[in-house]
Amino acid sequence: MRRFGLAFNRRFEQWMFLLIPGTLVLGFLFAGELLRFVETVPYLFAFVTFTMGLGCGFKQLAHVFRRPLPMAWTLLIAHLALPLAAYGLGSMLYGADSPYVVGLVLFALIPLGVSSVIWVGMSGGSVPMILSLVVIDSLLSPLVVPAGIRLFFGTAVDVHTSQMMMDLLLIIVLPTAAGVLLNQLTGGRITPAVKPVTAPVSKLCFVAVVALNAAAIEPHVSALQSDMPKLVPVVVLLVGICYAAGYFGSKPLGSRELEATVSYATGMRNISLGIVLALGYFSPLAAVPVVLAILIQQPVATLHHYALQKLHKVKSGETVSRQVR
Repeated sequence: MRRFGLAFNRRFEQWMFLLIPGTLVLGFLFAGELLRFVETVPYLFAFVTFTMGLGCGFKQLAHVFRRPLPMAWTLLIAHLALPLAAYGLGSMLYGADSPYVVGLVLFALIPLGVSSVIWVGMSGGSVPMILSLVVIDSLLSPLVVPAGIRLFFGTAVDVHTSQMMMDLLLIIVLPTAAGVLLNQLTGGRITPAVKPVTAPVSKLCFVAVVALNAAAIEPHVSALQSDMPKLVPVVVLLVGICYAAGYFGSKPLGSRELEATVSYATGMRNISLGIVLALGYFSPLAAVPVVLAILIQQPVATLHHYALQKLHKVKSGETVSRQVR
């Protein structure tokens, strides 16, 4: 059982760039059958965040806080510079009052994506840093997301801020905090002990959240087919900007490890949470850019991984050449 669970988790992570978009498509195709299960999404999502928290203890958090500049800089890029870019891009193309603009800004405000941990590990980045960033950003989300929406849209978008904060507390903060606390109380021993079960189950919960949210917005996406040709390139551009902002924004920090870590942190967001919030508090149209980002985010992560490998090889070759001279 242990070997099967770990093998399943490894294979899932290896093919995630295809599995997540494929799950989204299945959610659209079987929307009628899946709609009855949409109410389970918050519980499924809570388990995903709990599992994430299990992988992070106080030691990892303390390590990041000993070097607060990279963490603070990453969060500023992710939740200040990129929401401004999303708002400017969306307003220029659709007008500031468009629900699509709300969706683009929401994409930049939601917490960093759990799957970024996987990509950072494969790309030679700092896993302790990205894991700590994801946990900290998730804990801050009840403040960051409602405040960001108010900052950009004021009263133009009617949002029940207190209810949103409560929902984020229940599905993000409390499960994450519980996972971190269990990690700490067991000295980290709980993580390898339960990983053969929790890791594959959390992956299944994650794809279930994607499929169920896709089913929930399927009627709205079907009615907007005429808007897709001009909306898809905008979302592709925004996702690309998110990765580029992290990569070039990390240059002053002077570390290849941080180039991979920060670029994946800013490029990958907790899309499933974004859909939950978009459907729960905004027009269904606001969820459309977030859904499109699911289709785009993982394939771009793959391209970014190969680009990082090429860039690092080129830099390594230049370093060796200078040493020979």
